[in-house]
Amino acid sequence: MNRMNPKVDAYLSRAKNWQEEFEKLRMIILDCQLTEELKWGVPCYRFEKRNIVLIHGFKEYCALLFVKGALLNDAKSILIQQTENVQAARQIRFTSVREIIKMRPILKAYIYEAIEVEKAGLKVNFKKTTEFKIPEEFQNKLDEIPVLKKAFDALTPGRQRAYILYFSAPKQSKTRESRVEKCMQQILNGKGLNDQ
Repeated sequence: MNRMNPKVDAYLSRAKNWQEEFEKLRMIILDCQLTEELKWGVPCYRFEKRNIVLIHGFKEYCALLFVKGALLNDAKSILIQQTENVQAARQIRFTSVREIIKMRPILKAYIYEAIEVEKAGLKVNFKKTTEFKIPEEFQNKLDEIPVLKKAFDALTPGRQRAYILYFSAPKQSKTRESRVEKCMQQILNGKGLNDQ
């Protein structure tokens, strides 16, 4: 198979878990005529320079991640949304090579459908930053400190969204408050959550 990428070979040879499952998924995907690359540190499969599917390994399972999985029909109801904030990508999860072999025709059908989504130029309608709920602890600070609100409003939508998701994640109010406190100066400095 001349479509195999040496960078992916190296990745797979170093994989501590799921190596056999990764190899099986790789063969199924390559059989669908996609181009293999290593992107974001994982095997990525593309059609005409557009990302279709990635192979991921996690502690409990390995997965095929469809980049625009939200647009697939999911006839077998097997696509999983990782978290409520993931808008486009969807996973199919596996815990054994046997599962992958059994699902081979279904996986190929999903991959071909994902290629058709790309060919049709379909796009995921992402939620706007303004549609995300600002956690109460952060909203209180924005109301109390006008200069903080002004600085937050001046950030790009992506930076605003990163803060909102970061502040919303903890279950306990005390932890959310702590995160807000720690990030206030960075917001005032016009920096995003991950900016240096």
